[in-house]
Amino acid sequence: MTAKASALREQGVDIVTLSQGEPDFDTPESVQQAGIAAILDGKTRYTPVAGVKPLREAIREKLSRDNGLDYDIDQITVGCGAKQIVFNGLFATLDAGDEVIVPTPCWVSYPDMVRLAGGQPVLVACHERSGFKLKPEHLETAITPRTKWLMLNSPNNPTGAVYSKADLAALAEVLRRHSHVHVLSDDIYEKLVYDVPFATMAEAAPDLIDRVLTVNGVSKSSAMTGWRLGYGAGPKDLIKAMNTIEGQTSSHTSSISQYAAIEAIAGNQDHIVDFVSAFRKRRDLVVEQINQAEGLKCRVPDGAFYVFVSCVGVIGKVTGKGKVIENDLDFAMHLLEEFGVAVVPGSGFMASPYIRISYAASEDELKRACGRILAACTALSESEKTYEQSEATA
Repeated sequence: MTAKASALREQGVDIVTLSQGEPDFDTPESVQQAGIAAILDGKTRYTPVAGVKPLREAIREKLSRDNGLDYDIDQITVGCGAKQIVFNGLFATLDAGDEVIVPTPCWVSYPDMVRLAGGQPVLVACHERSGFKLKPEHLETAITPRTKWLMLNSPNNPTGAVYSKADLAALAEVLRRHSHVHVLSDDIYEKLVYDVPFATMAEAAPDLIDRVLTVNGVSKSSAMTGWRLGYGAGPKDLIKAMNTIEGQTSSHTSSISQYAAIEAIAGNQDHIVDFVSAFRKRRDLVVEQINQAEGLKCRVPDGAFYVFVSCVGVIGKVTGKGKVIENDLDFAMHLLEEFGVAVVPGSGFMASPYIRISYAASEDELKRACGRILAACTALSESEKTYEQSEATA
């Protein structure tokens, strides 16, 4: 959707893009300067595959300080973004036919990563009425003798749902009965929480720490998406295997990014307060506006920078061009092609009919986009089929 929006923009079409999953802030100046210093100091050569020692020490201290987790330095590895850490963890452990439980809605890459690693994704729907979070009874039902991993992403992309410590403890009770199941905890949005405290599985269930791969990075918390640096912490044997894989693929992430990340992780964190304050204000603006749109409704997300909007109320309606909105993709295309707003259809996140709106954009852009979305909904008319259904219901 972002690519199509870019193509339309190149043709001179006025497009407001709310489809991208990255902060719109600049990388903090202190982090920029750390990267520049690394270049000027000649730190531009190969590094250890797992990452330079000062960075891994900074990560070790961060995990202890923020999450109460105690890892040795050889239990920590650095990769080209959290995405590579997730993939390496799956690739290092999955045999053909192994199953990975993926609660949905989920990040679009999870199922394909599992398949690329030879596994089988087991999608478990997490409904809006449950806060888009996996319930213990549904986890229990999904586990089989072939289950290798449970994927958890909190705060969640695309819903913004955040698992509380109590939520994780309830899931841990199930996992204790199934010692063959490991947890991949994708915490990349950790710092972007608003109304609930952050918790991670290894913290909520310390006895399971040897079965958990904790994944994080600097992309979201320090606006460093293009620097491509993520990290993972877990059992030594797993980290060793992941390092072997990385050594034969990317070798290591950029040396410059690594030295900049030391500042992002161990340096002043005041920018995060500013990020969260700005995102909270934007979130409230978008939620208030979208819930005024005919046929749309959304929850107030507790984390990340997305609003996951139900568009069930526009399904079956007709656009000004005479096209019936049959699904969330149709609605997303209606917004893009007729009203110049780019969003992502929920089907990409294994959840329909929803759309994901990123509020990682300026307030002016968000106000413009929301005005267009409200107009797009108002412009829709009832089809004969929708009218007949409403009459029957009445």
